[in-house]
Amino acid sequence: MRFQLLGPLSVTDGRDVVVLPPSKPTALLAALLLRPGAVVSADRLRDVVWGEEHPTTAKTALQSCVLRLRRLFAKYGIENQAVVAVAGGYRIDADTETLDLLQFRRLVARSAAADDESELYTLRSALALWQGALLSNVPSDLLHRDEVPRLAEERLRVLERVCDIALEHDRCREALVDLWEVTRVYPAHERFAEQLIVALYRTGRQTEALAEYRRVKGHLRERLGVDPRAELQRLELAILRGEDLGPAGGARGGRGAQGHVVSARAASPVAPPSAPAVLTASPVAPMPDPSPAAVATSVPPSPDSLPASPISTVPAPSAVTLASVTPPAPPPPPAPGSWTLPTVPGFTGREREVRSLVALLTTCDTGVSSERAPFAVLSGAPGIGKTALALHVAHLVSAHFPDGCALVPLTHPDGTPRGAEEAADELRRTLPAGPGTGRVLLVLDDVVHPDQVRPLLTAHACGAAIVTSRMGLAALVATHGGTVHRLGALDPEQSQALLTTVLGRERVAAEPGAALPLATACGHHPLALRIAAARLLTRPRLRLADYAGWLRHDPVGRLSLADDPLMSVPRRLDEALKRLPPALAEAHLRLSAAPHEPLTAARGAAVLGLPEESAEQIIERLLDAGFLEEDQPGAFWTHDLLRAHARRTAGSPSGHAPALLRPPRHGEFPQRDGTRPAALR
Repeated sequence: MRFQLLGPLSVTDGRDVVVLPPSKPTALLAALLLRPGAVVSADRLRDVVWGEEHPTTAKTALQSCVLRLRRLFAKYGIENQAVVAVAGGYRIDADTETLDLLQFRRLVARSAAADDESELYTLRSALALWQGALLSNVPSDLLHRDEVPRLAEERLRVLERVCDIALEHDRCREALVDLWEVTRVYPAHERFAEQLIVALYRTGRQTEALAEYRRVKGHLRERLGVDPRAELQRLELAILRGEDLGPAGGARGGRGAQGHVVSARAASPVAPPSAPAVLTASPVAPMPDPSPAAVATSVPPSPDSLPASPISTVPAPSAVTLASVTPPAPPPPPAPGSWTLPTVPGFTGREREVRSLVALLTTCDTGVSSERAPFAVLSGAPGIGKTALALHVAHLVSAHFPDGCALVPLTHPDGTPRGAEEAADELRRTLPAGPGTGRVLLVLDDVVHPDQVRPLLTAHACGAAIVTSRMGLAALVATHGGTVHRLGALDPEQSQALLTTVLGRERVAAEPGAALPLATACGHHPLALRIAAARLLTRPRLRLADYAGWLRHDPVGRLSLADDPLMSVPRRLDEALKRLPPALAEAHLRLSAAPHEPLTAARGAAVLGLPEESAEQIIERLLDAGFLEEDQPGAFWTHDLLRAHARRTAGSPSGHAPALLRPPRHGEFPQRDGTRPAALR
């Protein structure tokens, strides 16, 4: 068992996570875990649990609280993590395997001796351990006053270093994902603002860079009555002059006394008055321009791209120096191994899956080709975040695949599957080294049939692959092995963390009880949450609680963005329904119209008017297609959004609705092999 302190205080066995209820034993446990292995005095613990004014029975009550905590440990089978009574107080022992805070600090310490790529990977792995609002379920004013800011600062130091490394290596777009979030959460943090301005300018967004400087300047003057520090003012002047702020010819910057990165370039002379101001952004690592069919409002491409990660965080300022005003060198041609995957902004949750996938992709043999590429299948309902998870993990492990990484959609925009040879031709163009000649990572997105994947896995046997599909692809797993991760809706805590990440902590904190009802109205569905948050961002005066109430009247129809048809829950579900064989689609609509209770083969047979054996086959196919979820063997359920969409479709004058008015015809529900169920032959 393992304690998770970096977020709501919880206990996990690696599969299930139990968030502890707000209570005095929870506060006591948090105080002990914040000082693992150390004796925490009884006076300190009483302050944590009851505040500075203790009840007269506090000494006895503390002993009772410890007893309740031990009973809680017994309930969750973690008696080995004993609360030890010692002279003057209590102690709980922990290590990196049983406490995420210690694992975080170990990863940060290990990164200091690594090269930049390894350091970046290690630090991002450390940041991935943070899982939402720190100690949000711990009712202790003292811990929130004294301990939470200290831990948050540890996280901020790591994020600052991560962004420094990304900027050193001209990975500005990657840095922007983190910087947009953290500058909104910490609007007065000048170092993050400086990094964001540099990243915007070097990606050719001079106007946005200047606007960001003015935002910081206005905030500091309004709230604190001070001007930005000198480094920021010089940065604004350099942008107005069109100076080159790129890294020093690819050289690694040195580290100052406090470990911060300092650019190796010298300050530039002032350009002559007659010289026009020219924007000279330095070359950026090749990144494809996503087509409208592949990307929607900063969400990664593919039908299931759903961002979801807590704000990464980092250290104090490092100086930004200016470069001479000289034309930049032309960007080098893409080299074998160039990174071709888009980034995932604001990824939240899926911690268990991330850890498992990173372990799979980083522990496989890196030097000797094997008969089969190590790969994982990510399956689940439409819009549940399969592509986002795949891309997030791919970026985390990119250093382990020096010969290239590529995203390959395996369906056309109209939903029809692409052939394996067509996908292979695209890979040959994307990876200049050619298939099978090096260690590559493939993200094979929206797979419809195992035959699309098998030839690609064989051609790239030295590398690895992440396969996303609404189908379970059991036949592929049976013949090629691999791991399978079926994604469901986010946990309530993860949903709230996603809303906080997108909307900003200040807006969510302004309505402390509104985030959960809003997440519930969205069914804790990643695409729905992202769309809802985007609408709220464009309407800053709209209260979260009012918007949640409005959504509840039509949870499907109102989850779409008018300016981008791809960002639409009803459209995504309409497309998924059209991919099903007509008879199977009708079965989904009929079953979803039935009373909301666990679906069994017997109930399905009654609703569909079929023998129980045939109904069981249909339920299995809907489960495989992502339209059903399974709680326990033989008991299934439909996600609330899928159910609402089915009822909405059944009530419309078009689509599958007329078929609902008649009983199923003889032989309408074919089996997997294309034949009719035995009962219907």
